[in-house]
Amino acid sequence: MKILITKGRVVDPASGRDERADIAIANGRILTIGKVAPDFAADRTLDASGLVVAPGLVDLAARLREPGHEHEGMLESELAAAAAGGVTSLVCLPDTDPTLDEPGLVEMLKFRARKLSRCRLFPLGALTRGLAGEVLTEMAELTEAGCVGFSQADATVRDTQVLARALQYAATFGYTVWLRPNDPWLGGGVAASGAVATRLGLAGVPVAAETIALHTLFELVRASGGKEGARVHLCRISSAAGVELVRAAKAEGLPVTADVSINSLHLTDVDIGYFNSAMRLVPPLRQQRDRDALRAGLADGTLDALVSDHTPVDADAKTLPFAEAEPGATGLELLLSLALKWGQDSGAGLRRALATVSCEPVRVLGDALGSLASSAGRLVEGGVADICVFDPEARWTVTPGALRSQGKHTPFAFETSGFELPGRVRATLVAGHVAHEAAREAA
Repeated sequence: MKILITKGRVVDPASGRDERADIAIANGRILTIGKVAPDFAADRTLDASGLVVAPGLVDLAARLREPGHEHEGMLESELAAAAAGGVTSLVCLPDTDPTLDEPGLVEMLKFRARKLSRCRLFPLGALTRGLAGEVLTEMAELTEAGCVGFSQADATVRDTQVLARALQYAATFGYTVWLRPNDPWLGGGVAASGAVATRLGLAGVPVAAETIALHTLFELVRASGGKEGARVHLCRISSAAGVELVRAAKAEGLPVTADVSINSLHLTDVDIGYFNSAMRLVPPLRQQRDRDALRAGLADGTLDALVSDHTPVDADAKTLPFAEAEPGATGLELLLSLALKWGQDSGAGLRRALATVSCEPVRVLGDALGSLASSAGRLVEGGVADICVFDPEARWTVTPGALRSQGKHTPFAFETSGFELPGRVRATLVAGHVAHEAAREAA
């Protein structure tokens, strides 16, 4: 289908483009940005007057719950949620049931996603078999099946010798290892250590759980070759001290990148209130000084990307005492708005806010994207037509029941948070196909 997007404000953070222009699309790719050839006969025209036309969002952390947890989410519902949130590419974690440690499982997941045509799916393979932290998976075979990196999700590798071997192997073949820094002995609590956890009688997770794990990882990266060693992506940094350690590691030239979740960027442990299980998250919400440091780190590039950390949880698993509730929250449909809110609140601006959810995540993925690496997360002539069209002036509040995700629990529900969010997705295109479209009058 040939599509013409007219009269929109085209914003491409990667190139710095910010202008009113038309975009012509054919065969899943962008033909022209700006002047459209007179003989271009569009099958469909999208009027983007008053709207921003931006690259499709790229989310580096989402759980789709399939296979094994279909009662909490299925590919159909979660990829529909992604499209509704303007997300055109997402990375899914390997902690499914069974875990993504066999090529056949990865191929099946990618095949199902392709058939749905809602969003590009990039699986992370399990770093160790069954995420048990003992035996390395066949990384070469998983890469051939379509994995873009290797992760333990929220499981840890307790044996540092196993982790050292994993990084050495990854360095040899150019794979990226994705790890959430969390010391297994210190990180078993349910809330961030501090006055709130103490007052509520909740088991705490000290900042040292993150910093000790970071120190260990950086030493192992140095041992694997230093600047030429294993590439490590640090998932969901949560503390001010963690930000400083990442900043120092980057200054040293270590091949590390890092992200932060929408939850840690906007909320603090005070938001737990009176045992609100919607705030039961991993990593746990920390203090305001940590949130401020995370915001500053995202603004100056110490933290490379903002992620939804989308983890749909069913009602039965959430309506439990705080310490027993399953951690997680839905986030795919909120990623754009919370990025925009951070851009407004911090003064970083629209372009930087969009960069953290488009071109910067693509830079993290790098060569693992193959031919997509040159145009995903960007608006470029000849590149893939993965596009998010949104209304920057729209304001909306989160009503859990209206979310397309099967998981309805979010800490940003208006009834508990009072948050009013900026920006509303009006259309999402994946490879030139309209994967989502909403009426302008939608609240």
